[in-house]
Amino acid sequence: MENLKVFSCSESADGFTREVCDTLGIEAGKIQRMKFKNDNTFVQLLETVREKDVYLIQSTTPPVNERIMEMLITIDAAKRASAKRITVVLPYFMYSRSDKKDQPRVPITAKLMAELIEAAGANRVISCDLHNSAIQAYFNINCDRLSGQTLLETYFKEKNFKDMVIVATDAGSSKKAYKYSKFFGCPIAMIDKRREGNDDRAIASTIIGDVEGKTAVIFDDEIDTAGSMIEAVNILERYNAKEIYAGCTHGVLSGPAIERINNSPLKELVITNTIPLPKEKEISKIKVLSIAPLFAEAIKRLNENKAMGDLFGQFV
Repeated sequence: MENLKVFSCSESADGFTREVCDTLGIEAGKIQRMKFKNDNTFVQLLETVREKDVYLIQSTTPPVNERIMEMLITIDAAKRASAKRITVVLPYFMYSRSDKKDQPRVPITAKLMAELIEAAGANRVISCDLHNSAIQAYFNINCDRLSGQTLLETYFKEKNFKDMVIVATDAGSSKKAYKYSKFFGCPIAMIDKRREGNDDRAIASTIIGDVEGKTAVIFDDEIDTAGSMIEAVNILERYNAKEIYAGCTHGVLSGPAIERINNSPLKELVITNTIPLPKEKEISKIKVLSIAPLFAEAIKRLNENKAMGDLFGQFV
């Protein structure tokens, strides 16, 4: 690896950045971040990046909008310090769920984020399991989408379940569930959701497939408030699933998510550390896997101009 520098854009991203740098066998770049009394953010790179291959890592922890400004200001600092190439590393892409105009007079904020990152001076973006793969097309620069799929598959494969069934929480997730079931060589089931009367809320009413006496596993890209997932868990319990597990790449876990998970029949939720899990949200039912080595490998290959295709997973 030559002329490589990796910086953290915020204190919340320091831990992930250290893991990446430890894997790469380098030290994290020295950076100063502070707030003036007028609430303006100040960033200074404390070492030269002239003609360097620079990677800026940012997390998506609250306050999210402040994290965005930290990232944009750091990009600008690197650009004005004559970095040769600036790659923004976003393990979880902020505003990724605002990816289409699905209501009158609403923004497409994911597209706006892409434009802001480009305008600030980034040459490339690395993210992971985007809510919608079409977000890659919002960029006019390269956007590499890694996947937590292999990490989750490896973890659950080591559990060696003898009676496993992959459960799709709705028809929309059935394709992904099918591919997981193909990897594990196990059957698939799907929760059938129906709308009652004029109520827009979909109600899980029955299960298509056999889950009785089996170990049910649900896979998803992200879990936010955990409402839909726990609804699925509850219906699996009613249909006599023996044990229920869930796995996702992004553990957003906002609002009542932790309480819902803790009070549910869910045996274990497995997430990655694309979003840092704060101490107050650490419970025995949540297992965190580090995806930092995958990002380190992506950075290494980009720096060495090597192919990255096998890092993208089968769901591209």
